[in-house]
Amino acid sequence: METAQTNNKKTKLKLDFKDSKYATGRRKTSIARVWLKKGTGLIYVNGKSFNEYFASENHKMQITRPFEIINQPTEYDVRCNVKGGGPTGQAGAMVHGISKALVQFDENFKTTLKTEKLTTRDSRAVERKKPGRKKARRSFQFSKR
Repeated sequence: METAQTNNKKTKLKLDFKDSKYATGRRKTSIARVWLKKGTGLIYVNGKSFNEYFASENHKMQITRPFEIINQPTEYDVRCNVKGGGPTGQAGAMVHGISKALVQFDENFKTTLKTEKLTTRDSRAVERKKPGRKKARRSFQFSKR
């Protein structure tokens, strides 16, 4: 009986995304594959609700920001697979992917999302460590004597 109940719970999490728009978002070393469709405002990340997946309130607000900018916070459902990086990079990758998918739905969103710089990939990444230094730019302490 328990396996049947757990199977039912798993089938409830799977959303039907046949008539959806797809976009890829990137930030730091994170890659987010985003499927967007008309719906009721549900957001799933790697099979979990985004409230369960992201602990920080800042990340949750960041993810819902594209919908608030276009004044449609509960019009679309999102399914997202994210890999690589940490929570901040993953949230940024999701925002980039959601914004690109919204532009596919309606070209009128492009100007509002572009002014907020959400459709542009943030190319900043961690600088590599150089040899003979402590970090990327930090040198060892110099001693005169």
